[in-house]
Amino acid sequence: MTGRLLARGCALVLVGLGWGLSSASLSAQAPDVGTDAQRKAGKPLYDKYCAQCHGEKGDGEGYAASRLEPRPRNFTTGKFKVRTTPNGSLPTHQDLVNIIRRGMPYTSMPAWPKLSDQEVTNLAYFITTFSPDFTNAERVPQPVTMPSAPAATAESIAKGKALYDETGCARCHGTLGRGDGPSAPTLKDDWDHPIRAANLAQRWTFRAGSSREDIFRTMSTGFNGTPMPAFVDGLTAEQRWAITDYIVSLSGSDGPAYTNLVVAKYAGAPIDISKGAASFAAAPAARFPIVGQIMEPGRAFHPPATSVTVQAIYDDTSVAMLVRWHDMSAQQSGTNGPSLTVPPEEEDAAPAADAPSEDNPFGAAEEDPFAEAGAEGEAQAEFSDAVAIQIPSETPTGAIKPYFIFGDQQGSVDLWFFDLASASPQQFTGKGSSSLTAQEAGGVTGVASYDRGEWSVIFTRPLRPEAAAPFTAGEFLPIAFSVWDGSSRERGNRRGLTLWQSIYLEPRNIPSAIGPMVKTALSILAIELALVGWVRWRHGSRDRGELSEPRQSATTHG
Repeated sequence: MTGRLLARGCALVLVGLGWGLSSASLSAQAPDVGTDAQRKAGKPLYDKYCAQCHGEKGDGEGYAASRLEPRPRNFTTGKFKVRTTPNGSLPTHQDLVNIIRRGMPYTSMPAWPKLSDQEVTNLAYFITTFSPDFTNAERVPQPVTMPSAPAATAESIAKGKALYDETGCARCHGTLGRGDGPSAPTLKDDWDHPIRAANLAQRWTFRAGSSREDIFRTMSTGFNGTPMPAFVDGLTAEQRWAITDYIVSLSGSDGPAYTNLVVAKYAGAPIDISKGAASFAAAPAARFPIVGQIMEPGRAFHPPATSVTVQAIYDDTSVAMLVRWHDMSAQQSGTNGPSLTVPPEEEDAAPAADAPSEDNPFGAAEEDPFAEAGAEGEAQAEFSDAVAIQIPSETPTGAIKPYFIFGDQQGSVDLWFFDLASASPQQFTGKGSSSLTAQEAGGVTGVASYDRGEWSVIFTRPLRPEAAAPFTAGEFLPIAFSVWDGSSRERGNRRGLTLWQSIYLEPRNIPSAIGPMVKTALSILAIELALVGWVRWRHGSRDRGELSEPRQSATTHG
């Protein structure tokens, strides 16, 4: 009996071992690096679309790399930011496909929607050839479990805010998520390149996507090669969803809602700029994208500010504009100016061999934008932050506007410039970036303040100055904006700017459509009633005539 039990037990153990070995063999996955034919087909695609930035060797040293911020990914290290896998792991093949297809918003990595599915697959497989880790069976990536998203609630947002503070997110991202935490100026990636903390208050700029699922994934897996850690082991799924909900709440909207029009509201009372932003509560906010000035020397390829928000009001004599944008730190010392020159050696700081050429149109690297930052994150920049508004000097009579980079000889601009290390703005007449003349009595005034990662600057100017285009209710006027970040050594032509937009002064008394509609309706009704009355009168007259005619005949007969 004992022997039979022992034999049966041994058999069960052997069966169990066999099942375990079988399960292990089934669960073990071979590296997914495609076939030789697929990788070979991916190489010409890489050479055509990717090598300029990521380099022919995949080391992130393409000839355009020195001009890009953030720097292109070095594929040879096996460190990829956007993944569904744990921190330190390789991405899956689908992760690579997704990032190629979608790109990375607000970077130089574009989306590639026109490539076929097969082309994207082949390209992703070729990228795996740059790191031997992809062929290591012990490093086959396994995705992190991503639970379904629960409904966001006021309670989950409040819990997320508490966790945001407890986990130290504000040290990099700032109290309100504007990327202005005390550690933000010191952040670098694993290759010692300066990087910026994400602006959580503008989630449409997130590199890895802006949906709740995208944010939860990033919270779970982190960004390899950067200070952004993974929280999959440190926080429960419920806690990660709560922080996700709080981050989503910081933006207030799903997208930037860019527009091309500022609508100025009539203030009703004299404008008092000492009241600050409160004066603009009734004015709609217009957000404009900021792009780098890359047309003229002094270029800024990747200005830190991505957008500017504008509100406007006016009274019987003046117009006022509130201009706001997010900035990692306030540079309120040093100096700035719209005509300051950026030396060629600063724009092209590398040896002459790296100057722009037919083979290398981007030229050499720009200076480290954080080179002036102190060890404790207190910026010691030589240049201050600044902002400017420009409108044409004369109201355009057609579609032609002055050149948007400070005007030209055929069409000048009225430029309002505010060095934010100064107490008040200056005014210039611009006929080009190299032809700016100061105006002594232009009438522009202003105030500025910085609070938790955001600049708020108010400009005022007379509606009808002596030597500039007037603001007229009911009419449109071209307008454009520029922003300088002192910590990035921006000044002169090195700046972020908008294209020409429009400002419209909404008339003080907007004619109501209801009155004219009622008046028109009553007029039509009166006409219809008159017409009906006339028709009835005519019809009645004819009937009376027909009735009287037989009587006359009868009388005549008698």
